[in-house]
Amino acid sequence: MKALIIAATAAASLLATAASAQQAAPANPGPVIPGVCVYYNARLLAQSSAGQAVEARMQQLAQEVQGELQPYATQIQTEAQQLQTSGSSLPADQLQQRRQALQQRAQEAQQLESTRENELRYTLGMQRQAITEAVSPILTALYQEKGCGLLLDRESVFMMNPAMDVTDLAIQRLNTALPTLSFNRLPVPAQTQAQPAAAN
Repeated sequence: MKALIIAATAAASLLATAASAQQAAPANPGPVIPGVCVYYNARLLAQSSAGQAVEARMQQLAQEVQGELQPYATQIQTEAQQLQTSGSSLPADQLQQRRQALQQRAQEAQQLESTRENELRYTLGMQRQAITEAVSPILTALYQEKGCGLLLDRESVFMMNPAMDVTDLAIQRLNTALPTLSFNRLPVPAQTQAQPAAAN
């Protein structure tokens, strides 16, 4: 079931990306450049309490979806095996009817899986947006407090003096401002669903 993979790997990829950026600082990290600050959003999403709450809840939702879809897969597989073993003994018209019914069930299951997959993606996107909205004023405040003239994305910076990184402070403040997020799987709005089709 793809749905479980999407939710589980979405958060896991964030953690892996954030971990890979935690390189050992060089013995001489170079000077602190006045007015230059660095922020790493993926690490905030992976390490903040709200980000971790989103990861845990998305895994729960993915497991719920897998539990919903599994009976369909089992039923279709069972029916396909029965047709394979006993199909030759059935009249041609009856065999054709059962094959068509099986194909229709498979299509319905595939459509349901696709719907749930889109819902999980949309839900994850909305929670990340909520975190982004909460951290935005925090970053503005840190930018001003630290006297930053330039705030760089950590993903664009290969190596730096850790003293210029404001991510830890952003995580601390976000943990206070948004300690957790509670949510359920969200239906994808019709307008959002229609957009990809309109773009083609």
